[in-house]
This record gives sequence, C-alpha cells and structure tokens, in this order.
Amino acid sequence: MKSRVALIKGPDRYRNITQALECIDIELPPDGLLIKPNFVSTRNQLAATHVEAVRALLDFLKPHYGGSITIGEGAGLTDTFEGFHLFGYEPLIEEYGVRLIDLNRDRWVKVKVYDRNLASLELRLAKSAWESPYRISITPPKTHDVVIITLSLKNMIMGSLIRDQRVGSNTLFHALSRLTPSWAKGAPLLDGVKREVSTTLLRSDKAAMHQGYPAINLNLYTLAKHIAPHLSIIDGFLGMEGLGPDDGEPVELQVAIASTDFLAADTVAAKLMGYDVDEIGYLYYCKLKGLGVGDLERIEIVGNAPLEDCIRPFRPHPAYRQQLQWQIENFERFL
Repeated sequence: MKSRVALIKGPDRYRNITQALECIDIELPPDGLLIKPNFVSTRNQLAATHVEAVRALLDFLKPHYGGSITIGEGAGLTDTFEGFHLFGYEPLIEEYGVRLIDLNRDRWVKVKVYDRNLASLELRLAKSAWESPYRISITPPKTHDVVIITLSLKNMIMGSLIRDQRVGSNTLFHALSRLTPSWAKGAPLLDGVKREVSTTLLRSDKAAMHQGYPAINLNLYTLAKHIAPHLSIIDGFLGMEGLGPDDGEPVELQVAIASTDFLAADTVAAKLMGYDVDEIGYLYYCKLKGLGVGDLERIEIVGNAPLEDCIRPFRPHPAYRQQLQWQIENFERFL
C-alpha cells in the first residue's frame, strides 16, 4: 500500500495548508495533541513557522478534534516566548484555547544517542514531546548547515532537545552570532568551533547532538524511532536556501505538503528542493529501516499540482560537499 502525500500549490499560504490537510486521512486521539513549529530563530520570520500556517491547521482541527492542544517549541538560541510574541502566536491562546509551552523549560527524559566516536551519549529530551500521543510537525523547508536539509522530522527532534535557560549567556551567544559575517557562518572549518561554543556556553543538548556529520545523521535516525511526528506539514509557501537554517535567502515555492507518513512527506519535499532522499543520511537510515516510505514510486501524491511542476532546486549550504560525508562503515550494527 502506498503512503499518501498531499501537494498543493497556490498563491495563499492558509488555503494551501487547508487543502493539503483535506486531501489526507487523519486519525486523531481523544486528547493530548502537540503542535511543534520551528523557531530555530525567534527574530527572523523566514527561518520560522508562520503563524498563518498554524491558524490553518487549528481551523482544520476544529470540527475533527475536541481535546487539548499544546503548541510547544524549544528555540535554538534565544527565548522561545520571544518567538511566540514576535511571530504573533500569543493571540492563539484566546482564539483557540491552546497552550503555549517552551520545551526548553519542560521536564525531560534521558535518551541515548552517539558521540563523534560512536560511543554512547546521553541527552535530555522534553517529556511533553516524548509522551505526547499525537505530534504534529509544521515547518518551512530549509537548507541546513550540517545535514543538508531540514524538514518535518528534524524539526520535531531538534526542537524537543533541552537547552538550559542561562541568564546572560543566551543573549551573549545571539549577539556573537549576529556579529559573525556570512562568509564565516558558511565556513565548514568553523563549524566545529561554533558547536563547541554553543554546547558549552548555552548548556544545549541541541548543540551536543551535533557530533560531526556521521553521528548527527545516525542520532536523528535513532530518535526518529521514538519521537517522529504523526502528522507532517511542510509550509513551502516560502522556503530558505543557502545559509540555512537561519540566515539563508527566500525561495518562493508557494506549496504545502501534508502526510501522516513523515518520511514520505520529507521525501517529496526533498525532491521539490532538488535533493534525493538517499543523500540525506538520517532520512536514508529511516528509509532503510522502514520507518516510513522513502521511495517516490511507493508514494501516492494527491492535490492540485504534479510533482514535476513544483520542483525548484534550492542552492545548498556552502558546506554541502562536506555534509555528504555522513556514511559510517558497517553502519548496520547501529540500526
């Protein structure tokens, strides 16, 4: 049986999301729904999930779901509630009765992944995401500085890892990040320095997840087995290319993708961006182990536009060639 992915193209973000959701069958739990937007930046709207995409989702849910709804995110560098405020999420509390939470401040569970030597590494992951009976990932498609592209799965996992709220250090790190010139942000040789500083200064398990190209792809697959989204929505009205995931240039795709198979959704999105899912390490591992469907021939694409008509290759991050070096010798022993 094929996995179904909705692909809608049009000039209205809200309508695209609504129509995409109407094209797929969604079985919701009686209670406990978690919506996970993307706030890798709380100040750059292009890098974050637009509130109109979330409104479309909430309006779609109204006649189908009567339980509680939590919108939870753990911002990468600054305070999550800054993003809720600046991006217009706060009115959703009264309008829809939702709860906004900072996953960085959540209780956590310990999860085991791998360090750069492929030895066991223990990280903290937000309990609200881990225990949620139904997780919805809603995010824009973006290129990435470590794993080539970031879509629904990576959004779900990385935002759920804990970053401590250290007074002063978050502001300092953000200021240093903004002062760093673009050429330096794209320099592969400086990537390790950036990760080391963010891990130490911020006490961030998001940063600690980055243990080099082979390990992070393996780590994302490892956590996908436990915390993958049940519903994936990719708001491709505007995407980001180049210096993603937070400092790239806009790409006007004007599409929306939705599926209850996260891998199928990410596979279609990858194709639209000009990438083969098999070159994206963490998605390749998920495909290999059957966590979803990663073969376009086994995906039923429904909607109003042929896949071929929506493809617009994204310019990759400058570290793209280095990022392709994610393969692990005898990797089967880790899967």
